[in-house]
Amino acid sequence: MSSSATQKGFVQLLSQDPSPSLIVDALGKVLASNPAAQSLRPENSESYGEVLPVNAEALINSALKQERTIDKVESRIGNVILLWCFIPDTDTQQVLIRGRDATTDIRTQEEATRSNRLYRLITENTTDLISRHAPDGQFIDATPASWRLLGYWPEELRGQRLQDIFTGQQTDALFAETRQKLRDDGYATMTLEITHKNGARRWLEIASRAIRETYTGAVVEVISVSRDITARIESEEQNRLLADELAHTARLATLGELASSIAHEMNQPLASIVNFASASQRFLKNREQHPEQLSKVDDGLQKIIHHANRASEVIKRLRAFLRKGKKSMGPVALNTVISEVTRLCQWEADKHGVKISKQLANEAPVVTADPILLEQVLINLIRNGIEANVDASRIRHGTEPSKILVSTLINNQNETLIVVTDEGPGLDEEGVRQMFQPFYTSKPKGLGLGLSMSRSIIEGFGGFLDASPAETGGLSLICRFPNTHSTNATHNPEPLDA
Repeated sequence: MSSSATQKGFVQLLSQDPSPSLIVDALGKVLASNPAAQSLRPENSESYGEVLPVNAEALINSALKQERTIDKVESRIGNVILLWCFIPDTDTQQVLIRGRDATTDIRTQEEATRSNRLYRLITENTTDLISRHAPDGQFIDATPASWRLLGYWPEELRGQRLQDIFTGQQTDALFAETRQKLRDDGYATMTLEITHKNGARRWLEIASRAIRETYTGAVVEVISVSRDITARIESEEQNRLLADELAHTARLATLGELASSIAHEMNQPLASIVNFASASQRFLKNREQHPEQLSKVDDGLQKIIHHANRASEVIKRLRAFLRKGKKSMGPVALNTVISEVTRLCQWEADKHGVKISKQLANEAPVVTADPILLEQVLINLIRNGIEANVDASRIRHGTEPSKILVSTLINNQNETLIVVTDEGPGLDEEGVRQMFQPFYTSKPKGLGLGLSMSRSIIEGFGGFLDASPAETGGLSLICRFPNTHSTNATHNPEPLDA
């Protein structure tokens, strides 16, 4: 039927109406249709079966029998989605079927449904806590992970202040700093230790992003993701304890290897004490014949005290070197540490015919480090230099004693350097790259841990340990410290900005 036909009970269908419309009788026979409906039919077809919903006849009967409009019945033609409305006229037993293109609306709704389903799947199953906050930090909403991380359900958190939930040390200062970063940068991260509702201590890593008002740029909301990193922190702490144990073991091994040097260091003051005590004893026996010698007894006792104190200092240094405890960072005068270390290594150097020379900056540089660990590093570097010089002497068969130079300076980049230069055989580029790798060693009985551990210790101080070929033909091992506590030294030895 054409759109111009007039049907009793319904007004004439409009030919310019963009919505497809049909008038059908109780049996589903099409009595009239407009051009919009006709354009939906397949070519060379008079049927609307593929256009209307598959249950169109049942819908027509239901609309007439129940005398009600049936709305939003879907049909799909290719990529087009139509929603049909069945409007009955019981007097004429006819039904007006009117459709509209709802493709965009339904696609949008389906996408929103999928997104909502995905959002709920993520938020309800993620192990991280996702939370929304007001600019002052109050909870607006949170995911169910809040129960596992904090001991509170989302309903309990709403309206709560951060300070009331994230209880721990220095949380107020951290929150203030984070709010400032959110205002300035729009993004902030923080790591803090908290107390779970059950009393357990936990570490959280919290990443937050600010949501700003479009026109003013003011922060109107904050989205945060909190992750439980307790296991990672405990693992790092365990690794640190293991590293401390390894460093302590290495110091014990070093002490054993330096036993002869230590014995020599102790023998000198003890021998002096015995000599002055014996002399004083003789002077006392002859005090009646030679009373003027009593003054020498006083001088001898003073020297005994001096050498006893010297021996005591050696023992204190050894006990400190062997102590087992946490790393103690503080200002360290490099020239003083180097003087003590070279004295400790001197006996071993003399035994192998190696001379240790010092070239120290006139204005002693100061770095932030643990003095005991720094001593351990310097002993490793000097002993490596001694062994390298011994290897070179075997090859060259030289009669002159070889030298090791220990230098301190501050270079043009304001870096504080400690440089240990030997006269050994040196290494090629590949050897220099490998020498700091764990368990790499060229010594038959070496473990390959000394230089690797030394580099880790220096990096723990914020510095770096490296090596480069020296003009002597050997190697220069260089400890770099980027920050210095003193002004540039007035005396810089030879340039060593390797």
